[in-house]
Amino acid sequence: MKRTKVKIVVPSAGKSSSLDGRTIMLSDALLKRWKISTQTPLTLRFGSAKHEVTVASTSQTGVLRINDSIAAEWGLSHGDSLCLQYKASTRTLHIGPLIGVMISRVYPGNVDRPFGAITAFCRELTDACKLYGASVYFVTPDDLNGQSDTVRGWHYAGKWEKQPFPVPHVIYNRLTSRKLENRANVQQFIRHAKTQYQSVLFNEKYLNKTEVFDALNKENGLHTYLPESHLLQNFQMLKTMCAKYPVVFLKPITGSLGKGIIRITRQADQTYVCHFTNLSSTRKQSFAKLSQLFAAISRKIKQRRYQIQQGLSLIAVGGRPVDFRALVQRNEAGQWGITSIVARIAGNHHFVSNLARGGSLSSVKEALARSSSTAASGGAIKLRRAALAIAKGVEAQIPAHFAELGIDLALDTQGRVWLLEVNSKPSKDDNTPLSTDRKIRPSVRRIVQYSRFAAKF
Repeated sequence: MKRTKVKIVVPSAGKSSSLDGRTIMLSDALLKRWKISTQTPLTLRFGSAKHEVTVASTSQTGVLRINDSIAAEWGLSHGDSLCLQYKASTRTLHIGPLIGVMISRVYPGNVDRPFGAITAFCRELTDACKLYGASVYFVTPDDLNGQSDTVRGWHYAGKWEKQPFPVPHVIYNRLTSRKLENRANVQQFIRHAKTQYQSVLFNEKYLNKTEVFDALNKENGLHTYLPESHLLQNFQMLKTMCAKYPVVFLKPITGSLGKGIIRITRQADQTYVCHFTNLSSTRKQSFAKLSQLFAAISRKIKQRRYQIQQGLSLIAVGGRPVDFRALVQRNEAGQWGITSIVARIAGNHHFVSNLARGGSLSSVKEALARSSSTAASGGAIKLRRAALAIAKGVEAQIPAHFAELGIDLALDTQGRVWLLEVNSKPSKDDNTPLSTDRKIRPSVRRIVQYSRFAAKF
């Protein structure tokens, strides 16, 4: 397969007569290098779309001139920079890759922030695509039709516009709820794209805490990172865990942002203290007996499934516990690598470190130094090793395709690394390197680089 990068040239309406809908133009040098005949028709493909075309030569180098009707039909803009590859065996020219990003919602009345809090990320991803010769559009579940070969999506070309696109080479799932992800039309579209056009879907589903821990327990070498953890099913399980550990945590298996977490601490006099997280603070309640505690929380655990997990004694900064978020992504060769790791220091009077609850970010180096703990020695290397091993374990044990994972880790006061959680939809706000410039972040570059690899561009 032969490949290069070209600029898309779309003649203006007044000049379009020089190109009919079945003729494209490539440079003489490219035609000679790839041994493409101008006499024989070939196929031009972009995602799911294709046209039978003939090729004419042009003296302009590094351009692909196409008719304005094809450009409009495919969502291409004049000046787009895309990869071009030629498969001589099928006489097919492929342009792309085309990336479709599934997002939860659009606010069309908000011109500056049509995608709410992720608008800046969408612009950044668009800029990264220009840099690497790719095209991207953004689509909501409301715009997906299971059997259609076109998708109406949002694309940035000086301003946000909605227009038709082919089914993409690569689908990046950024849907933020399981309800949206599981909608019938969304699942139908995914099946259609994968089976009919071999589209690659990544981060295809949410992970829950029980699923992750059960899967990683099967992977040799990962047990050392896993605190004891079970799906909470009855009082006996609570009693057993509370007898074994002085502190246990109850975590909603589908929770995020620390919502709904309960910390249970066994006191010296065998009473129990519960700390409940709510939206902005922590509520404390004491119980003389464990049975009373269970009665108080039984309604919660009937309404929602909880994971019960061994409590850990974490390193701290100023008395506030610290954990670490590693962003692990596949690179341009499809291999897992560490893009970034940041430390998250819990806010005052909180035992969870989420930024939404008053937590703060720090570099790993600074947090380890500020902890003044001998357990911090060599911590950075141990965290990187653990994050990479866990990502590979998820890949090996969970039957779904992921290309980026947010992996939450902790370092205890003995210097041991523990896994807290794996997030298949890592936030684009709180997992990024501490930076004030407006350059394209490595995490965003990596998404496009991997998409090129996945689409074989």
